[in-house]
Amino acid sequence: MKMFSNIKADLGTYEGQWSCQGFWVMIVYRYGRWRYTIRNAIIRKPFSLIYKLLYKGVQILTGIELPCEVPVGRNFRIDHFGDIIISGYASFGDNCIVRNGVTIGLKNIEEKAAPHLGNHVNIGAGAKILGNITIGNNVDIGANAVVITPVPDNSIAVGIPAKIIPKKTPAP
Repeated sequence: MKMFSNIKADLGTYEGQWSCQGFWVMIVYRYGRWRYTIRNAIIRKPFSLIYKLLYKGVQILTGIELPCEVPVGRNFRIDHFGDIIISGYASFGDNCIVRNGVTIGLKNIEEKAAPHLGNHVNIGAGAKILGNITIGNNVDIGANAVVITPVPDNSIAVGIPAKIIPKKTPAP
């Protein structure tokens, strides 16, 4: 079953440390995604109820909000727990790292669009990434940065509002 292979891969991302709270969030996330594979809506309903209870429980225990509607790539890692809010409209590429205090979401309530993050995005503690923007590949978002404009590949975003700085040597 794909859910279990994804959870196994997630455990590898967390270096086998099943006690990491980010891993707990990923288990609930994977379960939430899996329940959508149940075609019959009547059969799916109890699984959806279980997901909603697990989602709220893990949210209370960890302070992390990661809806199962968010597409995440391989090796997605929540490096520190607490005060992490990710909009259901966001998306992540492969090898992304999110740290504590991060918000990835809507810039304003009228526009139902959140950031789309590329591959190899490293998000520092306390960063806020808001609005219908694209964060390119191989990007570092500095701690406490407020990003409200697109960030091109091979860049660093730091400050409030974030200033975009090209990396000296892009990743291969």
